[in-house]
Amino acid sequence: MAGPEASFDPTSGWKRHIVRQLQQRDRTQKALFLELVPAYNHLLEKAELLAKFSEKLHKKPNDVTSATHQSFWEESGPDSDQSSPPGTLRVKWQEEEEEGLRLDCGEMAYQVVKKSAALDALQSELEERQSRLAAVEARVAQLREARAQQVSLVEELQKQNAAQRKAYEVLRVHTGHQEAALRRLQEEALNLLEQLLQRKERAAAECNLRNERRERANQLRVSQELKKAAKRTVSISEIPHTLHDGIREQTETLALAIKPESLESEACGKWKRPFSFKKRRGHSIGGAPEQRYQSIPVCVAARLPTWAQDVLDAHLSEVNAVCFGPNSSLLATGGADCLIHLWNVVGGRLEANQTLEGAGGSITSVDFDPSGSQVLAATYNQAAQLWKVGEARSKETLSGHKDKVTAAKFKLTRHQAVTGSRDRTVKEWDLGRAYCSRTINVLSYCNDVVCGDHIIISGHNDQKIRFWDSR
Repeated sequence: MAGPEASFDPTSGWKRHIVRQLQQRDRTQKALFLELVPAYNHLLEKAELLAKFSEKLHKKPNDVTSATHQSFWEESGPDSDQSSPPGTLRVKWQEEEEEGLRLDCGEMAYQVVKKSAALDALQSELEERQSRLAAVEARVAQLREARAQQVSLVEELQKQNAAQRKAYEVLRVHTGHQEAALRRLQEEALNLLEQLLQRKERAAAECNLRNERRERANQLRVSQELKKAAKRTVSISEIPHTLHDGIREQTETLALAIKPESLESEACGKWKRPFSFKKRRGHSIGGAPEQRYQSIPVCVAARLPTWAQDVLDAHLSEVNAVCFGPNSSLLATGGADCLIHLWNVVGGRLEANQTLEGAGGSITSVDFDPSGSQVLAATYNQAAQLWKVGEARSKETLSGHKDKVTAAKFKLTRHQAVTGSRDRTVKEWDLGRAYCSRTINVLSYCNDVVCGDHIIISGHNDQKIRFWDSR
């Protein structure tokens, strides 16, 4: 490879190691051959000398015999007691020479065989090392190919990484713009919310002012009517056997002595002493005896309440729903704390009776069945739940809405109910089977429902009320 990779080759280390190993092997084998070649040359020289010597022996046996005999006699000396004939000495000498030659040839042959075996072993070791070297070279070639593939793969990954980095930078810049736009939109939404709250506050203040003016006008009108009623004279004559058919104005008058100012100070729930009416003489038929009719209570003072009779901390969060039982002796309250409290109404005050648990969300509406034995509640967990008075846990869950349930009411029977939701539907339920018997699709959120004999009336977010025939 060109460039900085050419100056630094990661494979140069193991290449140098292989070269050093091969050089060491060559030196070792060369040393063995250097020892073998002189020995082989010396053996050839001896073989040549023996060949020449044997030729000389065959050509000049007499000279050799005499010389040998002379040397023999010289070696034996004059003190030798025995004397052998020359033929015997010659044969003996030839045998000794042949035996020495055989010994020398055998030793040389053994050395040749030994050196040949060593040479074969070295040759086989050389072939083995050559085969290993070939395998190592093949492995090196494979590794080079794999390295080339890895290098190409790394280059491709680097290209992809660069492209992804560029895409990431583009996305980061785009995300920054989007976040800035989101912050601007949030600020605009906060400003709009503040403006809306301010407008609602102003509208609420104006509405409160109008309500106060209207209340004052109503109180003034009521006081004027009471003043007029206090000054009015009333005469009633009645025909026997009926009270409603014979009411007429007669001469009997009733003057009220209570001043209007004192009437305004009395509460709306208090009544003037009942009037007593008698039948005038001469108006009876058939001389029937006079009879006293029941007294008719008359309200002589009325005005709107201005203060609370009792204040009670009923829930841990806001209270969203309040409902009386059928006989007004039991009160149910539901709040955002997912609880329903039942209260006994005793002497105008509330006493805790029971707490109904198990609601999956904030309570938005509560209602009693006609018998007062069951409580139905609408919750924010997209369902309405049914409790039995006296049991703390929920009896049934009416699931089927896709958004918050805002209203849940019993029909005229305890086995049927109606629910309304923000998913723009009104549903009728068969409580015996916990089954939705009918679904009414509406164009707006349903906020509340009421039920009649066969009529369902629903109030919606689009400022409309809708009437439905449940038949």
